[in-house]
Amino acid sequence: MNPVEHLSDRVEAVQLDRGRNRELQRRERVFNDKLRTIGVDKDALDHQVKERREKEQREANELKDYADELLCSDRAACILEQRQKKDDHLLNEAIVQFRQQFQQPASRREFDLNDPELLKKQEGVQILPGLTGEDLAQKDRLRKQQEQLRAWTLQQQDQLERAKQELQQEMHQYDQSRLALDNRALELQKMEEQSKRAAAITTKDFNLALAAEITHRHLQEHHEEEENNQMDILNQLNGDLLMENPEQNISVLGLSRLRRDYYKGMSPKELQQCTQYQLQQAEDRKRAIMEQGEKERQEHHERMTSARAALLLERQQARINKELRRAMDNTNAQLAQAHDDQNKHLQDVYTNIPDERYFTQFNTSSR
Repeated sequence: MNPVEHLSDRVEAVQLDRGRNRELQRRERVFNDKLRTIGVDKDALDHQVKERREKEQREANELKDYADELLCSDRAACILEQRQKKDDHLLNEAIVQFRQQFQQPASRREFDLNDPELLKKQEGVQILPGLTGEDLAQKDRLRKQQEQLRAWTLQQQDQLERAKQELQQEMHQYDQSRLALDNRALELQKMEEQSKRAAAITTKDFNLALAAEITHRHLQEHHEEEENNQMDILNQLNGDLLMENPEQNISVLGLSRLRRDYYKGMSPKELQQCTQYQLQQAEDRKRAIMEQGEKERQEHHERMTSARAALLLERQQARINKELRRAMDNTNAQLAQAHDDQNKHLQDVYTNIPDERYFTQFNTSSR
């Protein structure tokens, strides 16, 4: 037979699927640490996370600007350091070149004693008459050497003076160029400050004009509002509401209807009827209070009677429990005495203690 699917089975299956889906959703919420920890205040926490990210972004931007300033300062320092190194290198080259040109070994005073070409220069020189090893032209040679040394010294002094003057001139030119660059930087800075000052003045003037315009507009709006309020007050004073026109209470739906927005109070007849109704309500209230008090007194009497009966039952139960406890104590004492008597009897009857031979007779076969 083919199974027949009833409507009730289908409804039950849908309910089971719905319950299973709710259970799965609840399980996802419960076992999801993030959702369980966050709870219902997720919007506030998301707002805090957004503010923290914005704060981190601002700090990162400030750090980036500071890093850019550091890089710019490092570049300027590197440029100045390279310029100083270049100046030192040029000065060292100038010193080396000066030494190569004007401080040769041949210009030294003791060079004739250490000249490697001395023998070659003495070729063809004949020994003068006199003693062997005697230098007859020593005075003339010393005089010539002193004159030559004096000339070389003066020449070197002149060259040193010219080198110093050239170096001073170069340093002066370098200082002039640096002063020119500094002056140019100061001029650019002044121009930038002037432009900023002009922009600030323009912004200030614009803000002042805007503030004046806003103030004028607010004053005009306030004046118009005052006029409208005065006109409204006059209309209210001269209107039917404050003039208390009795005809305005009648509604367009009939004489039995009243307009609530124009109602000024009840008539003497309506006041008398309302007073009678209030007195009737007061009598009904008084009667209800008396009935309620009588009912409460009856309930209090019933509660006292029930409490007295419960107290009597509790005392009777306590007496019964006390008697049962006394009987149980007597029974336990009799049982303890019987147990002691039985132990004394067993000690008198069973006097032999089993030894190892008694236990070796067991488990002697596989059966």
